[in-house]
Order: sequence, then C-alpha cells, then structure tokens
Amino acid sequence: SRDGAQIWLTLARTDSGEAGRCTARAVEIRQGSRRTPVPLLYTLSAPELVNDTTLRARLADHCAPGDSYLVDLRTGRPVRER
Repeated sequence: SRDGAQIWLTLARTDSGEAGRCTARAVEIRQGSRRTPVPLLYTLSAPELVNDTTLRARLADHCAPGDSYLVDLRTGRPVRER
C-alpha cells in the first residue's frame, strides 16, 4: 500500500479435501516494526490489494477457495465480502 504496509503469508497448516492435500497460509500485515496477524484467515492464494486501506483474501476451505474477506490494513479485522 502507499503507506508502506506489506502483506505476508506466514503460519502454515496442512489440510485435505477432494482435490488432495494442500498447505494453507495465515495472513499478516507488516508496517515498520508492527506486525498485525489477520485472525482465523488461512488462504491458498495471494491476497489482493483493493485500495490503500483494504485487502481481499479468500478463505481456504478443505483445499478449495471459500468465501472472500475484506481485511482492514490498519486493524487486521476481516469481514466477509457480500
């Protein structure tokens, strides 16, 4: 983002589904020395930046893409996208 926030994929967990096994990653927002984990959001793909304050990430659901969430880059709070 313009304010220097970086999006990192961090913690990993192994899962399985109809397509086989996969590794889902947790999302973390880093800005300077601040690290803000996004709670309970594991994803299979890279999140996308929506604007200067929001990113979009898809929840991993047994090795398949699940619901999309909008995440506030300042707080790390995810809200399901409707």
